[in-house]
Amino acid sequence: MTDWTDATAAAFLRGLFARAVEASQPGARIPPLLPPAPAGRILVLGAGKAAVGMARAVEEHYADFPRLSGLVITRHGQGGDGSLRRIALREAAHPVPDAAGIAATAELLALTEGLGPDDLVIAVISGGASALMVAPIAGLALEDKVELNRALLASGATIAEMNCLRRHLSRVKGGRLAATCAPARVVALLVSDVPGDDPTVIASGPCHADPTTVEDAKAVLRRLGLDLPRIAAALDAEGAESVKPGDPRLDRVESHIVCSPQMALEAAAEAARAEGLAVHVLGDALEGEAREAGRVLAGIARQIVLRNQPFARPCLLLSGGETTVSIRGPAGIGGRNVEFLLAYLLTARDLPGWALAADTDGVDGAAEVAGAVGGAALLRAARAAGLDPAEALAGHDAHSFFAALGAQVVTGPTGTNVNDFRAILLP
Repeated sequence: MTDWTDATAAAFLRGLFARAVEASQPGARIPPLLPPAPAGRILVLGAGKAAVGMARAVEEHYADFPRLSGLVITRHGQGGDGSLRRIALREAAHPVPDAAGIAATAELLALTEGLGPDDLVIAVISGGASALMVAPIAGLALEDKVELNRALLASGATIAEMNCLRRHLSRVKGGRLAATCAPARVVALLVSDVPGDDPTVIASGPCHADPTTVEDAKAVLRRLGLDLPRIAAALDAEGAESVKPGDPRLDRVESHIVCSPQMALEAAAEAARAEGLAVHVLGDALEGEAREAGRVLAGIARQIVLRNQPFARPCLLLSGGETTVSIRGPAGIGGRNVEFLLAYLLTARDLPGWALAADTDGVDGAAEVAGAVGGAALLRAARAAGLDPAEALAGHDAHSFFAALGAQVVTGPTGTNVNDFRAILLP
């Protein structure tokens, strides 16, 4: 049995997170999913935080095939080591789109001209692509998409609601990218960062028919109370409807989930069981307000500690998915994972145990930081240092709080994105 201390527990949880990220690297999983080389050409298109590694795997697989080209878009600063040779690489902003994203997406769409039935399009799509592939429908400009993204990020909208709106306001999302590639065969390779791994939701489904309607998108605006007149007008205009199930332009599309939140959780669970811990995966699709999720899991942890229900100690609780943060008033440097963790610690108070919450892409909210780790001793240290955890939570400033205590989890760009990873160790 491990003699858990603050140091050993933090190191253990950091190691589990590293194992989850490692298991979510898409490169090795891609070759078995690729079809034989076609009679025509291969065009590799895509976007996202894992797009570079995915494109590299495709290039290497078809190294002897001369007619391969393409373009992928990733986040500024995540272009990698320059190892792509035949596939162009562009960088753009995330989570709020920028002019570089507009230009890169226009370049990407231009490559689809002249595709025929003997050609193969390989779409490499991962989390972040919704903001990186930017092609507004008629009547909208980049400024409108930026305003919408900022409003959605501050509203507490679910990923499903965000994507419903995005699919109806874009010339690439909601099946429109694959429809543009018809009659070529399309193989979509997806790194999932969404609850349930729904391909229509991953990056707003550029290669998949959209079951929602314009009326659904309008209802999202109303529910969130967003007053965006130009967005509302665009939804009323002709051309706002996305590609629907049964559209013949999508008949030659097939898709594969390359990596998913569940795969990351299973890898961490395996590593924890090797240390003799009972592991309980609470789900790979937890959603809702980040701080509320933290309070709920603290309540579960308290029941385990006090009554050995529903699980006995020692144990490890794992969960994934994507929570949200509704900005209330002025905001500091925060993110959904650190907001979850701070709410968990405040609710758990002096409960024995430690928790880690981090984003597998290495970026949580407004900071280039994956997340943080800590237990009850961290709150005691904070108060001794004159830091107020409740004030930091109320001001959406959890990153500053954990930074002052040396409790941050910093990875840099990870080359993947299967969303949130949360681990609670109860000794």
